Amino acid sequence: MKPLKNRPHVLVFDSGLGGLSVVNAIVNARLGVDLFHLADTAFFPYGEKADGDLIIRVPRVIRAGIEAVSADLVIIACNTASTLALDVVRGQVDIPVVGVVPAIKPAAAKTQTGTIGLLATPKTVTRPYTDQLITQFAKGNTVLRHGAVGLAGAAEAKLAGETPDPSIFKASMAGIFNQEGGETVDVIVLACTHYPLVQAELEAWAPRPVTWVDSGEAIARRTAFLLEGQLDADAPVLRTGLTTGGKDEATRRVLSDFGFQSTQVLSVKSQL
Repeated sequence: MKPLKNRPHVLVFDSGLGGLSVVNAIVNARLGVDLFHLADTAFFPYGEKADGDLIIRVPRVIRAGIEAVSADLVIIACNTASTLALDVVRGQVDIPVVGVVPAIKPAAAKTQTGTIGLLATPKTVTRPYTDQLITQFAKGNTVLRHGAVGLAGAAEAKLAGETPDPSIFKASMAGIFNQEGGETVDVIVLACTHYPLVQAELEAWAPRPVTWVDSGEAIARRTAFLLEGQLDADAPVLRTGLTTGGKDEATRRVLSDFGFQSTQVLSVKSQL
């Protein structure tokens, strides 16, 4: 049964639980919407999947999610999915679609040294889309990229109540600061929505304080702009957490503990 609507329904989509950092940003902005979170647990992690498979998979799952919750707007809260399939999704649905991209522009505005660290998944750091963002918004700055291995999984483990391997955080910070020029990094872009969920752990392994930048606040502002005139005066309500039925027991428990009123498995058709 589809949920009743008396204010906008916003669907936050991610490969796993990274979308919860975006949920936090929308909650902090007090946008009057009903929030739904969809985790594609049956296909997590995206960073290990072929691009062609994701270009087919992501729109299919998002369409199913939109139908299930009668969404008025969808947020693709996954850098990998956004850089690959954002335009494809927009071409297949008739509601606004907000993507998330590495926060290069705000990082360039904040740096004092001109050296920015970019922490992303191994595929995101090498994508042409990332190159374009750096060329467009960070001209004149040095951007030191590092593709972090296992960091999204560490965030998932933390949310599930497990203790992540600290070597993952250590390696992630070493990957930035041990590069040539790393001694002058003063801003680090967290270019995966999972990463703000473990920012405290990353800070603990950074050799000195830096400014951390992610896309959460920008996404909340864009959502407010697109839904202007439709927003309720009350705070967001966390309605339903959805998964696609992979090994998702922990994911569903986290969504429930996070405050979503119910959790359920979403049926995704095998055919386009």
